[in-house]
Amino acid sequence: MNVYDSARMADVLAPLGYGMTEVPEGADMMILNTCHIREKAAEKVFSELGRLRAIKQAREDAGKPCVIAVAGCVAQAEGGEIMRRAPWVDMVFGPQTYHRLPEMVARATRAANGNGRAAGEGPVLDTEFPAEAKFDHLPEETAAPGPSAFLTVQEGCDKFCSFCVVPYTRGAEFSRPLADICAEARRLVAAGAREITLLGQNVNAYHGARQDGGTAGLGALIRALDKIKGLARIRYTTSHPRDMDEELIAAHGEVAALMPYIHLPVQSGSDRILEAMNRGHRAEQYLAIIDRLRAARPDIAVSSDFIVGFPGESERDFEATLALIRAAGFAQAYSFKFSPRPGTPAATLENQLPETEKAARLEILQNLLGQQQAAFNAATVGRTLPVLFERAGKQPGQIVGRSPYMQAVHVGGQVDGGHVDGGGAIMGTVAEVTITKALPNSLAGSLAGNSAPAGEHAGRAGQGVCA
Repeated sequence: MNVYDSARMADVLAPLGYGMTEVPEGADMMILNTCHIREKAAEKVFSELGRLRAIKQAREDAGKPCVIAVAGCVAQAEGGEIMRRAPWVDMVFGPQTYHRLPEMVARATRAANGNGRAAGEGPVLDTEFPAEAKFDHLPEETAAPGPSAFLTVQEGCDKFCSFCVVPYTRGAEFSRPLADICAEARRLVAAGAREITLLGQNVNAYHGARQDGGTAGLGALIRALDKIKGLARIRYTTSHPRDMDEELIAAHGEVAALMPYIHLPVQSGSDRILEAMNRGHRAEQYLAIIDRLRAARPDIAVSSDFIVGFPGESERDFEATLALIRAAGFAQAYSFKFSPRPGTPAATLENQLPETEKAARLEILQNLLGQQQAAFNAATVGRTLPVLFERAGKQPGQIVGRSPYMQAVHVGGQVDGGHVDGGGAIMGTVAEVTITKALPNSLAGSLAGNSAPAGEHAGRAGQGVCA
């Protein structure tokens, strides 16, 4: 979502004459767009601000403008602390206010005095949750999206998991109207996108307004997007088990463009810990959802998130998590040691586990998840998969894309001992690739043909209107 937000900030700033630059030394404005969900996120921000301070000073000594801004969830949660510890920062604003950037930039640069700040003014701080939806005030996209594009359809969270800061930094759940999403998707496809990933903190809680006065869930939205000619692939992330309804599960079996991959965080396999986390589901309910998804789409790849060492987690609770992993069989997963997030209920719980215990359990869990990922990747060797090629690889003559199961696939370079003939023409298209090798975090293969494979969705014109 921060990648999407950063691109939209660039769209908002473009009419003011700002364009992207590759290095901060050449920038009139530097924006750190931050995430607060990981441990020590704020300290990383302050470390980076220290580095940028020297660049700002050098530019201002040379008579060049330089504005430093902190955006996103760390700005939302710790705006006052940023202003106190880093007084050289000119703007601090949350994820719901970046549509106000023109006003903020004007305030930050107006009547600049000796230290580059507006005379008589302090830094700009805007961490409100405005009544108006920011999407209603954003310009249309200006940059070409590339073969794969992000599209935010839902923001915020009403779940209040006890470990999570999202409800406090992103606010309450909000869903964009169906017609607005379809219009943005059509523009992305017209600009060259072949794949769109729908984004939301709880994306499957989507309940957007329809033009007929009703509301549409995520399954209905996916079916509407499926009618856009030229849209080959649809993905979505991140989901909550409580919002995994039958309409969405059915879409996995019935919509060809919806890729056979889902990221569905469970966090723990212990019902006792799930209750302490305020997750609102039990382990057996989660496994039942996986069973229904696989009944609808037998080859679906499932990934998840895990938190190890939640306060009060016993050895028995941890073993329950390992049992759930063995029962579910994941293609990929993200796992972390519990870290207290300021302002969340879990941060004040008793029975905080020692770091040594959390580290030991995390190693065991990651070894098991790593074995499952390796087995899933190994099972693709010898298969021919449709791959959407997105970029050039690090090696000469190499191109890189994604399989339907979200695996990175490398073709050319050292994989097959040479360049990919016509690699430039293949970029941005779906081509069949025979998988020859499973690497730790990717696949290697060779082109089996350079045309879109049979069954790869290319849009269904004439089957209704995305509205």
